[in-house]
Amino acid sequence: MAAAQNGNGVPPDAQLGDSENRDSIIRRSWQALLSPFSQSALASLPHVQRPSRHLRADNIPETETNGAAERPTVRDYHSIKSLPPKVRVPKKIPSSVKVEGKVWFANERTWISWLGISILMAALSLGLFNASKDEIARRFSYFYAFVSVCVLVYGYCLYQHRITMIRRRDPGHFDALVGPVLLSIALFLAVLANFIIRVREL
Repeated sequence: MAAAQNGNGVPPDAQLGDSENRDSIIRRSWQALLSPFSQSALASLPHVQRPSRHLRADNIPETETNGAAERPTVRDYHSIKSLPPKVRVPKKIPSSVKVEGKVWFANERTWISWLGISILMAALSLGLFNASKDEIARRFSYFYAFVSVCVLVYGYCLYQHRITMIRRRDPGHFDALVGPVLLSIALFLAVLANFIIRVREL
């Protein structure tokens, strides 16, 4: 006897498989949106030698124990003269770098801040476009809309770039000074141009 079918004539197993397939497609799409750079793609990138300021410098030399199973003293390496002569060179213990949850949350908060600025600029451009029939005002609304899209793209790219650095345990700098400066200059020039044009029309 064939499997029990519903009113539409579709077996329940087929419906369950279709729903799981849709869920997996949605889940994969969501993961691709949040993390477009896969681990295999990151592994295929060339390894770039970073400057010395990005690397940890603990100044602990590679040492070996003597016959008495003791390590040489710090004074033997002429590194610290103020310490007593019996201070031994510590042993290097490799340990994994732990990424705390606040690092991920800080990155998400930064992305949400950029998203809020983009939405604010989009609302300003839309209100300026709908409220005024002047050609100059409409051109400024186009400019504000363009700035809004640029801010959105920049914030998302910065978010993904920092996620990649966090996953690689990258000790480099996470600050980005170019974006806020360019945004401030663009908005200042737009407001200044609008003011100059309106004053000349008086």
